Amino acid sequence: MPPARPRPVARRAVTAGAVLALAAGLGACGTDREVLTVYSGRTENLVGPLLTTFSEENDIDIEVRYGDSADLALLLEQEGDASPADVVISQSPGAVGYLDGLGALAPLDQAVLDLVDPQFRADDGSWVGMSGRVRTLVYDTEAVDPADLPRSVLDVASPEYAGQVAVAPSNGSFQDFVTALRETEGDEVAEEWLQGLADNGAPTYANNTAIVQAVGRGEVPMGLVNHYYNYRALAEDPGIGTENYFFADGDIGNLLITTGVAKLASSDSPDLADEFVGFMLSEEAQTFFSEETFEYPLAAGVEPAGDLPPLDGLGVATFDLDGLGGGLARTRELIAGSGLDG
Repeated sequence: MPPARPRPVARRAVTAGAVLALAAGLGACGTDREVLTVYSGRTENLVGPLLTTFSEENDIDIEVRYGDSADLALLLEQEGDASPADVVISQSPGAVGYLDGLGALAPLDQAVLDLVDPQFRADDGSWVGMSGRVRTLVYDTEAVDPADLPRSVLDVASPEYAGQVAVAPSNGSFQDFVTALRETEGDEVAEEWLQGLADNGAPTYANNTAIVQAVGRGEVPMGLVNHYYNYRALAEDPGIGTENYFFADGDIGNLLITTGVAKLASSDSPDLADEFVGFMLSEEAQTFFSEETFEYPLAAGVEPAGDLPPLDGLGVATFDLDGLGGGLARTRELIAGSGLDG
């Protein structure tokens, strides 16, 4: 049975002004207050309120550049030690793992690392998970009989599902999933799976939100997304007629992916960066992730919100998250080679 839908929750208003520079780029502060510069692969609606809170509670200014996690990682590589960034937030482990491989990250304080289970942080302490999302298959309840849904994510690339399963090839979580698939099943299986989707004419979208919206409109029967996108859609419109489907217990299609936060080795404000990372693991921040974005909190003993099913009841697939960084470049090559990204 699909998990029950979570209750809608009130949204916290975002205070304007505390965060000084948004998606278009960074600007000068023009004040004498201390400044923390954050490169965020998470969108403003998912972390902006927390940046505002940290700014106000610590009487500092925050400059933030929003963008795709992988693109920001490449930008940081290009900027090197001259980067203005103090902290990087990644939508998925792949980008921070990539930066760690470059030596661009500084180890976090052990007290901060200990707030999170070791499986949700880098082995070398260079980054830590803030929240978790489970990969899932969202489907149109009017168009799809749950009995016809596949037991494994590998099956969605079979001819039986031609044209029916939407994907977001440029999305970081999709790329992390493909990397995990490569690591667990081998490059050949991953390449065949991607090619099967391409041969099936799998509809492609820019991101998970677009996939959930397309399924809700009846444009496509189902799509591969992170679990919380459908919960957010249901909170806004309980009648949308979409449900999350989880594959058989332990299937790689149920991969748990964490968001990551890290301190740059080149930071001019390392102590403030440490404080920020600690704040993102605080009860206040973890409750925000639970109640506002319907993600799984990974620290502070905060429980999942509403009717979100517990992780131990979903049969999620675990994976050594450190492996996602080193394989990112090859994964993107395989996706591009399949034709899925264009």
